[in-house]
Amino acid sequence: MPNPRVGCVIVKDQIVIGAGYTQPAGFAHAEIQALLDAKNKGHDVRGATAYVTLEPCSHFGRTPPCSDALIKAGLARVVAAMTDPNPQVSGKGLAQLEAAGIHVASPLLDQAAYEMNIGFFTRMRTGKPWVRMKTAASLDGKTALHNNQSQWITGEAARADGHHWRARACAILTGIGTLLEDDPQMTVRAFPVTRQPLRIIIDSKLQTPTAAKALHNPASGGVLIVHAVQKPEHQTRLIAAGAELLYLPNENDKVDLPKLMLELGRREINELHVEAGSKLNGSLIQENCVDELLLYFAPSLLGDARSMFELPALENLEHQQRLHFHQIQQIGQDLRILARFHS
Repeated sequence: MPNPRVGCVIVKDQIVIGAGYTQPAGFAHAEIQALLDAKNKGHDVRGATAYVTLEPCSHFGRTPPCSDALIKAGLARVVAAMTDPNPQVSGKGLAQLEAAGIHVASPLLDQAAYEMNIGFFTRMRTGKPWVRMKTAASLDGKTALHNNQSQWITGEAARADGHHWRARACAILTGIGTLLEDDPQMTVRAFPVTRQPLRIIIDSKLQTPTAAKALHNPASGGVLIVHAVQKPEHQTRLIAAGAELLYLPNENDKVDLPKLMLELGRREINELHVEAGSKLNGSLIQENCVDELLLYFAPSLLGDARSMFELPALENLEHQQRLHFHQIQQIGQDLRILARFHS
């Protein structure tokens, strides 16, 4: 983040002579990395073909234009999976390459490229991140017993898979209820990562304890507490504990969730991963702040227990919210379902 996930492979005479991927913001893009890789290996890239996930950029941002570098290097052909949705680029990079005499082919496997960068594309289109809500439940849709016992409903493979989804997100969001009940770390721990996502806590009444584990992790990607009331003394303590505070109330003295999504987009958050309780889950869904559900179902029944989402009762089936299954896969002994809301 905030850049899209982009890879580049340079091929000459049917041999891969260079490869690279976009580095953290401010450092070299995939095309530059691939050109350097080929150069370091002693290859001449003139007349070669570059295969790239996204249209090469043609503007000066944190780094110079990749299209200029490809032209200067003397490539003969560029194959881009899809055009860049960034209005500063969108089609201009490919046009610049063509004007320089480079053969351009695009799109190719554009749906795969879109899925890889769904958060970036969503932010470019709407100004908001792609919001993925994760929950684990029994087959009857229960996430915990009434005594709060929930560890563990799903198996180890599903829990590890959940950490992969955490790792690809720019930020992880939870609510004060989950924080007070479970005291989660809100970090990626199933495998080593070079970066931890930003941790966001929805805390309308500003009840976050300064001793919360989420505030005390040296590997943290930062903590943002979003609140709807002012408590100056406690705010000072939370800031001293390393948190950033964001005051964002609505007319009901709750956190304004739609405005929060726009603020996260402004902060260049591409993908937001939600792991919260049924109340906040329900509020986010009702406020149309969720794009996708990441559901893990265990082959078990819990009976009268806590549900996944707290939503109002319907009087007519015509009012039910429709989703479509995007992907269904067995993970260990459990079932993983990706379901998307109709846009």
